Amino acid sequence: MLNKVKVAILISGRGSNMQKLIEACENPDFPAEIIVVGSNNLNALGLEYAKSKSIKTFVLDHKNFSNYQNSREEFDKALHQEITKHNVEIICLAGFMRLLSKWFVDKWHNKIINIHPSLLPDFKGANAVEDALKAGAKISGCTTHFVSLEMDAGPIIMQSQVLIDKNDDKDILSQKILAQEHEIYPLTLKKVCTKILEN
Repeated sequence: MLNKVKVAILISGRGSNMQKLIEACENPDFPAEIIVVGSNNLNALGLEYAKSKSIKTFVLDHKNFSNYQNSREEFDKALHQEITKHNVEIICLAGFMRLLSKWFVDKWHNKIINIHPSLLPDFKGANAVEDALKAGAKISGCTTHFVSLEMDAGPIIMQSQVLIDKNDDKDILSQKILAQEHEIYPLTLKKVCTKILEN
């Protein structure tokens, strides 16, 4: 049987990129398997999809940690505990709306992958699509990268471009970029996991 890298996916919403990763991993030749899907949001729609594919899920509500002095790190320690129960080797962020603490990023150094809707290093942050439009950019796209402590600044793995038409608004451009995200995220996971299995 093919050796596969064990993957956790973290989501906060519908998890459309999560769905594409799960679909890719259903291919017997794909070098990864999704072991668990976690969320900080009890109502994240993606959890139902994961359950429908018989993938284990967990919810860790960050609001339950708000009375801790260092609530972000306390949440991340609980998250780490939850993930390590499943012998996970790689974490994929798929619309996980939490900034991760230094403690967590150090713990999972070069083992957390994220996807961002711009051609990094351009347009970091939560409003990347709007920022590209406001700047009058002619080209945008998406980037997969390893997560580092500085937001959207870790080593780039793959990128895909889309042309921005003069009539594009935020919704149209977001959809164009999302279509490319769905292409490159599974390819990125394949590339990273292939490398892990070769070492």
